[in-house]
Amino acid sequence: MEVKRAAAMENQTRVTEFILVGFTDNHWLQILLFFSFLFTYLLTVLGNLLIIVITLLDQRLQTPMYFLLRNFSLLEITLTSISVPKVLFSLASGSKTISVPGCFAQCFLYVITGTAEFFMLAAMSFDRYVAICKPLHYPSIMNNQLCTQLVLGSWVISVLYVSTPFVMFFQLPFCGPNIIDHFFCDSVPVIKLACIDTQYLQLLSVILATGSVLGTFIITIISYINIISTVMHIPSVSGRKKAFSTCVSHLTVVFIFYGSCIFMYVTPSGSSKGNFGKTVALLNNVVSPLLSPFIYSLRNKQVKDALRDAINQNGIFCKKPKL
Repeated sequence: MEVKRAAAMENQTRVTEFILVGFTDNHWLQILLFFSFLFTYLLTVLGNLLIIVITLLDQRLQTPMYFLLRNFSLLEITLTSISVPKVLFSLASGSKTISVPGCFAQCFLYVITGTAEFFMLAAMSFDRYVAICKPLHYPSIMNNQLCTQLVLGSWVISVLYVSTPFVMFFQLPFCGPNIIDHFFCDSVPVIKLACIDTQYLQLLSVILATGSVLGTFIITIISYINIISTVMHIPSVSGRKKAFSTCVSHLTVVFIFYGSCIFMYVTPSGSSKGNFGKTVALLNNVVSPLLSPFIYSLRNKQVKDALRDAINQNGIFCKKPKL
């Protein structure tokens, strides 16, 4: 009995690193992917960082909406930075390995940040619902205390929500195949490499993912249904078109983010569907964080005015004095 237990412990410590398959082994495609990812990543970080800075500095943007947008931009930078830099390093160096602790850390941070985004999107949709459907009560409802509680609550609830499955996840033994058919350490394909039966953990993960994804998605959709219903009663045709344009833009990001997450985590076999699964993960890791600052903020007139004023104050694009 003791010999078998010792052999089992030896097998459990056999795997010290995982191999991320990535996208392709073609050298020229890797170069193309590297520059595509690099450009997209830099644009994502700069766009979201710009939103954070401008909403902090401009007094006109010291409102609940921009407070939530600022924190959402921080989440977007964090989410894409968890996976994309490792992809860039792998494409540049040709190394596809990642240590087991590094893989665990990437899984844990990615799930926490992604879950926090669900709650933040729900909070942002609630903010827009109150602003449009209950404008007279907006200042009293969306006060500083509630906004702070919504942001802190998104992080705290996310950590508490994923703690139980990840305590079990960190204890999994890996003693067999160590190849992950993905471009980053996603929890679902990693769990399937464990040496023991993980059906219970996979079922728990699906249940928790369903609760966080669908629960916040329902709140978001109900908020936008009420918003659209209110917009329908706007007497001005141009006002209705502008409001609908904004709603459609916001819902585009919502559907991309939620759609990709539902496919990957709520659908039990979502993360095991090969290249299509990687494409869906790209929507969540790259496309959505890139679109967010442009859709939520940079198309907004107040943000445009704040950016224009900031540029002019620094002497850029200012008119030259006449001689």
